[in-house]
Amino acid sequence: MEERLRELEAEARAALAGVENLEALEQVRVRFLGKKGLLTQVLRSINTLPARERPRVGRLANELRVRLEEELADRAAAIKAQDLERRLREERIDVTLPGATLLVGRRHPLMRVLEEIEDIFIGLGFHVVEGPEVELDYYNFEALNIPPDHPARDMQDSFYVSDRVLLRTHTSPVQVRTMERMAPRLPVKIIAPGKVYRRDDDATHSPMFHQVEGLAVDRRITMADLRGVLQVFAEQMFGPDTKTRFRPSYFPFTEPSAEVDVSCVMCGGRGCRTCSHTGWLEILGCGMVHPRVLEMSGYNSGEVTGFAFGMGVERVTMLKYGIDDLRLLFDNDMRFLRQF
Repeated sequence: MEERLRELEAEARAALAGVENLEALEQVRVRFLGKKGLLTQVLRSINTLPARERPRVGRLANELRVRLEEELADRAAAIKAQDLERRLREERIDVTLPGATLLVGRRHPLMRVLEEIEDIFIGLGFHVVEGPEVELDYYNFEALNIPPDHPARDMQDSFYVSDRVLLRTHTSPVQVRTMERMAPRLPVKIIAPGKVYRRDDDATHSPMFHQVEGLAVDRRITMADLRGVLQVFAEQMFGPDTKTRFRPSYFPFTEPSAEVDVSCVMCGGRGCRTCSHTGWLEILGCGMVHPRVLEMSGYNSGEVTGFAFGMGVERVTMLKYGIDDLRLLFDNDMRFLRQF
């Protein structure tokens, strides 16, 4: 057996001497040290030897295996070094060529404005709450004082999944879900940002867009509180000289209701083409939460009041950055997005 080990060592060294690449080296390794290799067979046959010879032959076989593994590793390192030296000698690298440019992304203007809106209202004590985008008809309409036969449903042409399930047309359902969860605890101060869906598609409308709606419910909340909150928001979003005005309007879930305008961000209120020479730009809708909505959500409308507001993030973004076509925000044109 010892003679056989010496023969295997001589054969392995002779085979290693003729190796010139890593593929051939791997073949040598498999031939001698693989699962069915020559040395492996010797190790498996040790049990057939007399008991007194097994330890010595086993030690010799293991020492040979270690030597062969070291020589294989040394030969592999030498082949790699030779290959690298050859490549450096034969391949020319032009170090004057410009490197590959990595395009660095930017925050999308919609996300920048959405985060700024959130920061402003968080600073005013509001909490950010989210809800499902696929919503029940009850939360999207009925709990907001819009029953199945109410004409106000025509204001929001919707995408229905089934008779009672649809893609939400506003984030107001989040307000209802929050009041249901918290009633009768006070105060409630939340904003609900997220995607909403309506069947609109033109230069100023998109079938998917973003909204931020706000809600405050507590004792003795008045329209003056709403006016103060929105004035602070307008000043922080568009600048300290921004003015606001309220115009009477109608929303089924608020009473009274109002549209809110801000002084034109282009002309400062003097009048220009952007504001149709009125000096004002519409920005959001708001009002005092309708008593029926409070009652359906679990609050006593005789004891508490609240205000709500809702704005389109795309609208705010277009006013803030002077964008005249909503579709630019969804085209993914890097020439446009790099401006922000």
